[in-house]
Amino acid sequence: MIRVGIAGYGNLGRGVECALSKSQDMELVGVFSRRDPSTVKTVTDVAVFSMDEIEAKKDDIDVLILCGGSANDLPTQTPEMAKYFNVIDSFDTHAKIPEHFANVDKACQENGHIGIISVGWDPGMFSLNRLYAQAILPNGKDYTFWGKGVSQGHSDAIRRIEGVADARQYTIPVEAALESVRKGENPELTTREKHTRECFVVAEEGADLDKIENEIKTMPNYFADYDTTVHFISQEELNRDHAGIPHGGVVLRSGSTGFNDENKHVIEYKLTLDSNPEFTSSVLVAYARAAYRLCKEGQKGCKTVFDIAPAYLHAASGDELRKNLL
Repeated sequence: MIRVGIAGYGNLGRGVECALSKSQDMELVGVFSRRDPSTVKTVTDVAVFSMDEIEAKKDDIDVLILCGGSANDLPTQTPEMAKYFNVIDSFDTHAKIPEHFANVDKACQENGHIGIISVGWDPGMFSLNRLYAQAILPNGKDYTFWGKGVSQGHSDAIRRIEGVADARQYTIPVEAALESVRKGENPELTTREKHTRECFVVAEEGADLDKIENEIKTMPNYFADYDTTVHFISQEELNRDHAGIPHGGVVLRSGSTGFNDENKHVIEYKLTLDSNPEFTSSVLVAYARAAYRLCKEGQKGCKTVFDIAPAYLHAASGDELRKNLL
């Protein structure tokens, strides 16, 4: 059995716990939290430890799955934990991935461990499909559409506005743009032409609704570049109709082959997810299996999804995969 630890017990940590419960070759040996362990109740009743105890458990864990946030946790936590464990994270700040990779790689190389970073669906599975499609159709264009789904970062940004009690924000692909790509028309699309944003906002009593709506629609880096619709609803409506965390999206590459580019092709990879964190967790667990196997082979250093052969992810043997899936 592959012995796994979880660092951080929010939505992602609980998702990893669930995914591990369905993996016959893996077992969860402990959850590590910055909260008082006596206040943390896990679904499977696995032991909870303080993060201060984690180094002492290094001989009991084959792979540590880090479930913190990309903004404040993972940039320091992943390289630090890579000193003691094989590690996996879902770092998703795209522009900072090269820097994060270098920091984790240094720690892994110095301590003989494997680290796999930016594991999830984007970055992660979407990244892989962009790579495959570009390699197969070098003469073409990439398109990525996200949604319909809840953007947790954008929802948090709305909640920081004065007078807002709660909010959910959905990213929605523009259907006309998506269909144009599927037809192989290779459109040039602006940010506004690819996605819209829909916001469901619970305002505090007496709040200025017009002011809140204007602040949302003009917020740089979040909403200013998009056609944005704002709905004001009650807390009861938000709890009833928008409690989940669905997401998904589509990666496409439209390209051509032939000496005169006479043959057109479209590659499409689509995800429709009821639970963004649970799906991300399932990807993390598959790559934890790969980290364990790479370590057993004597490899070390930081990896991304680009570096891992697909067979390392699956619980079945190579013989079984060739017989049943190839």
